[in-house]
Amino acid sequence: MDIAPAEDSGQLTFRDAADADVPALVTLIESAYRGDSSRAGWTTEADILQGQRTDPDGVREVVEAPGSRLLVVERDGALIACCQLEHRGDAAYFGMFAVRPELQGAGLGKVIIAEAERTVRKSWGVTEMHMTVISVREELIAWYERRGYRRTGKLSPFPYGDDRFGIPQRDDLTFELLIKDLV
Repeated sequence: MDIAPAEDSGQLTFRDAADADVPALVTLIESAYRGDSSRAGWTTEADILQGQRTDPDGVREVVEAPGSRLLVVERDGALIACCQLEHRGDAAYFGMFAVRPELQGAGLGKVIIAEAERTVRKSWGVTEMHMTVISVREELIAWYERRGYRRTGKLSPFPYGDDRFGIPQRDDLTFELLIKDLV
């Protein structure tokens, strides 16, 4: 599907990721959340987590899992964003959302999440979108609230001690479930 956001003249293309995309997707996700490169955007987690955000095995698992899609977003053939969509009964899970840091803040996120919501309604007929966000990420949670997501107060523990998800720089990290009705 092609969409041209008003904020940019380039055409966006959405497609499902393939195994060949995995290395570029890992690079994109890492650049959006970890290390100095992530500081060019506003979604960085560099001050609360060090180490990796994901790895090739984690991305490949999302690409290959039944009931899961990793949506690739390209502009003029270049990878600029991605998001995970997973079918969970009457709901879909939205995760692994990454936009190239230098392109953040230009309205792409709004277009991508709207396309993700449209895609899961059409593909799976779901009535809700779920996601988890690190609860101390107030600015990010506020962004999702402006898109219609609501905080549930349902918390799940951060996987401390599992370096596959990063090395926490603080001891108060939890995930909060956010939900949006899609009907």
